[in-house]
Amino acid sequence: MKMIRLSPKQKLTMNWWNSPAYRDMDAVICDGAVRSGKTLSMSLGFVFWASIRFSGGYFAICGKTVTSLRRNVIAPLLPVLGGYGFICCEKVSRSYIDITFAGRTNRFYLFGGKDEGSAALIQGMTLSGVFFDEAALMPRSFVEQALARCSVAGSKMWFNCNPGNPAHWFYNEWIKKAAEKRALYIHFTMDDNPSLSEAVRERYKRLYSGVFYERFVLGRWTGSQGLVYPMFGSHLVFDEEICCERFIISCDYGTVNPSSFGLWGLSRGVWYRLKEYYYSSKKEGISRTDEEHYAALEELAGNRVIEKVIVDPSAASFIECIRRHGRFRAVRADNDVITGIRTVSNALRQGKMKFHSSCRDIIREFSLYCWNERSPNDAPVKENDHAMDDMRYFAADAFGKTNEDSLIVMSIPR
Repeated sequence: MKMIRLSPKQKLTMNWWNSPAYRDMDAVICDGAVRSGKTLSMSLGFVFWASIRFSGGYFAICGKTVTSLRRNVIAPLLPVLGGYGFICCEKVSRSYIDITFAGRTNRFYLFGGKDEGSAALIQGMTLSGVFFDEAALMPRSFVEQALARCSVAGSKMWFNCNPGNPAHWFYNEWIKKAAEKRALYIHFTMDDNPSLSEAVRERYKRLYSGVFYERFVLGRWTGSQGLVYPMFGSHLVFDEEICCERFIISCDYGTVNPSSFGLWGLSRGVWYRLKEYYYSSKKEGISRTDEEHYAALEELAGNRVIEKVIVDPSAASFIECIRRHGRFRAVRADNDVITGIRTVSNALRQGKMKFHSSCRDIIREFSLYCWNERSPNDAPVKENDHAMDDMRYFAADAFGKTNEDSLIVMSIPR
């Protein structure tokens, strides 16, 4: 690995527990911009602290899911630890890592805190310390259950996150009350990561816009307001024929609410919404059955080879209807709203999604789809959102896995 220097904040994140000024603190909190160098420096500091202060201890490393935790934290961490002489033995099936250094071995359990039920996973354990990666993405019940497990003398809590809504419980209960909680608060910007070139910084500034720019680039706890997709404007096309090599259909299914289906075609790296089907039973005065909606799906597809039909995961009967006919492969959509909105925003900013001018309903919804400013959490207004939802399902499938921020691994000098 290429050796680089550490910024002052990265050094403090790693070594605060050994500093006379902060060693009596119970916790450290690092928040701020994406790719600001907080995650790897914090995870290294956590393991260094545990390995020097304890032997035979049990610790927890927590992420939104164990999969994301392994990708974002464990994969960059283990090679660096190996370079320092740590011996790491990971038991993937049991989700723990035994780490040995200077004759001391400690066990680090991996946990995913994706929903309220996750608190039960960690209940009953006795921990010497806990590290939360992206604490603001975890439910409060999980975080507080994990904190309650830290009953060993000398235990400490480590938190990192990107900013979110200023009404978020973590911001109000931990960041604003850091002194009261005896927690060291360190705010990061991209300038605090020496491994980032100016070109990479500029790329992230181009990637995000609106509330996501405020949070992920400027590192601010900012409320969402106004239009969800203010960048939409120059994304319309008027060509009658667009030659495409792949086709996908996305479906937001409704009975009382409107149903919205979009036909997407890939041409030279850009996905085009070529046609759409939009049916409102309230407007038309009559509901349609699954079979009638399926007939509309067939008409939308025409004689094209459709790679998959991505469907609202709650539309079980319609998914079964599609499967029963046997022509299309139906897959359940990822319905993580905020992640999906961010994925759509990124794709629009990068020019990876465009819309034929005949798709009037999605164009109409773009001008009406806005944030709910009265909500204590990030949420769009649940109106004029049906084409928005089918677009979000499509984007999560087409860009969600390949559009993730690439890992930038930081090497720590000896």
